[in-house]
Formats: sequence, C-alpha cells, structure tokens
Amino acid sequence: MNKAEMKEAILEAKHQRGLAWSAIAEAAGLSPEFTCSACLGMNHLQETSATAVAQILGLTSEVADALQAFPNKSWDKVIPTDPLIYRWYEMINVYGETIKEMINEEFGDGIMSAIDFKIKVDREKDPQGDRVHVTISGKFLPYKSW
Repeated sequence: MNKAEMKEAILEAKHQRGLAWSAIAEAAGLSPEFTCSACLGMNHLQETSATAVAQILGLTSEVADALQAFPNKSWDKVIPTDPLIYRWYEMINVYGETIKEMINEEFGDGIMSAIDFKIKVDREKDPQGDRVHVTISGKFLPYKSW
C-alpha cells in the first residue's frame, strides 16, 4: 500500500466512523496536528502509534505499515488551488520576507526548522466571528561558516 492509498483509506474510515483527529491522535499518543499530517502522508509514525491508528479506524496492518513508511514529501501543484491552503501560500508570499527579517534580527543568520517543529491549531472565540489561532514553533538553526 502506498501513501496515497493509505490516505484514502484513512479518510474514508475516519468519515465512516465519525472520528475527530483529536480522538485518533489520543489513540496514537500524539498531537492531533502531527497525527493528521502522518495520516495524510507527510510524516511517518512509529509502530505503536501506527498500529493504534489503524485499530481505531478499523483498518488493516497494511495501513499501519504504510503509516510507518518514510514519506516522500512532494507537492503536485506549484500554486495550491484549495482556497484555505492558497491563503497560507498567499500569507507566506506577503509576509515571508518580513518573517525572515524578524527571525534574522532576533536570532541571526539562519532558519527555523521544519523538522524540529511544532504546530497547534485552535479556535479562538470572538464576538465578531470565531478566529483560527495557529501557533508555530520551530528550532532556530544558525548557518555555519566552514
């Protein structure tokens, strides 16, 4: 089973069972964000977590094996077309250079890791309409001279 087949099976089972990512993540012993990313094929899970995800979804060991496989992180489109994902693309295009300047000013010349990285998505109540609150935390990695 490849990652695309795995993703399709997981999303179908999630829908059929009416499960939230938080319930699946609790079974895996991980955050909802990381668990979702692995289930969508962009990260891998250790055996215990992969087995727990497959079990809660009522899926086979083939799915658990696919969840453990290292991903090939690639994108089909240069510019995303899903409206929500496109807005993130737009934010990075508009504010990416600003974020880079702010990080370099605060930390020096380097990057924010997407490997040693955490993300949390929450609902923020607001009387004018609820807001999406995203917290992103990545380790700073300075460039080295050699």
